[in-house]
Amino acid sequence: MSATIPVVPSAPAEPNNAPTPPAGFTEQPSAGYAEQPPAGYAAQPGAAYVGQQPAASATPTQWLSISSLVLGITSIFAGWTFIVPVAGLILGILALQREPASRTMAIWGVVLNSVLLAGGLLVGLGALIFGLAALPFAILPFAMF
Repeated sequence: MSATIPVVPSAPAEPNNAPTPPAGFTEQPSAGYAEQPPAGYAAQPGAAYVGQQPAASATPTQWLSISSLVLGITSIFAGWTFIVPVAGLILGILALQREPASRTMAIWGVVLNSVLLAGGLLVGLGALIFGLAALPFAILPFAMF
């Protein structure tokens, strides 16, 4: 006994109403992807080709050094808070260790924050010494009564 497999007729082919491209042109890749480079040419760095996912950003994030530099610049105006220069100094030291590509920004952040931290400490120490030196004379205006 032989089994016969029925043949299902396929749908009739639809007429192709799309215009034919001129000679030398190929099908365009989908949006967001570049064409394959011709043979013998190098590809652009970071370019994704048809069938590939776009590459992630090649530059690492540099948020530690940028934050240190921004806090260093902010310390010029808010250095009296003592917290801003300390936070910027800590971020700058961490950036020097973890982000070698942004070393210049980290160095500037460390320098600005440490100079303004030292200046703030000197001003605070000077005010303390001046206050302690003036303390014995604070009672003189009231001595006349």
